[in-house]
Amino acid sequence: MKRPNIILTGFMGSGKTTVGKLLARQLGYQFVDTDHLIEQRCGMTVPKLFKQKGEETFRAMEADIAKELGAGQGMVISTGGKLMLDPKNAQVLGSSGRVFCLIASPEETLKRVSLENGGKRPLLDTRDPLERIITLLQERQAGYSRFCRIVTTGKSPEEVGDDVLKIFRENFDLSSPLANKDL
Repeated sequence: MKRPNIILTGFMGSGKTTVGKLLARQLGYQFVDTDHLIEQRCGMTVPKLFKQKGEETFRAMEADIAKELGAGQGMVISTGGKLMLDPKNAQVLGSSGRVFCLIASPEETLKRVSLENGGKRPLLDTRDPLERIITLLQERQAGYSRFCRIVTTGKSPEEVGDDVLKIFRENFDLSSPLANKDL
């Protein structure tokens, strides 16, 4: 029996890793974080990889991993914030399962990332990180809106996981376009 993947995308701090691990445990699936997988394979952090080898190298590694994971099944895949904005990556991963975009308000995003890793996120190393989050979310809105959106602000990881599972179990069909509504 085929075990379609669940692919989680969205901006940093939206809950992809936390919800992804929870879903993987509930379903008996493997959890894969694409950024973590890249770090394991190249032996350095994503920020260090960007600095030493450049964004082009990182994006090429993302594309290779998308192809690899798209050929698998039984996984909950947490993607880097821009991986699914590339149409080729979205196609190859989306063909293996259902894509969900987790969404948090800019204020909630800032609060969450401030608690993680001492708040050190290169994209937010600015005088006004909230303004930067708002700008980046606006830039990515069209790409993210292609996927079924699940709002995470004001919800526990368990509630978000329940929202994802409800859609996944009731409406899963690889041949249909993704639902384009917020939950």
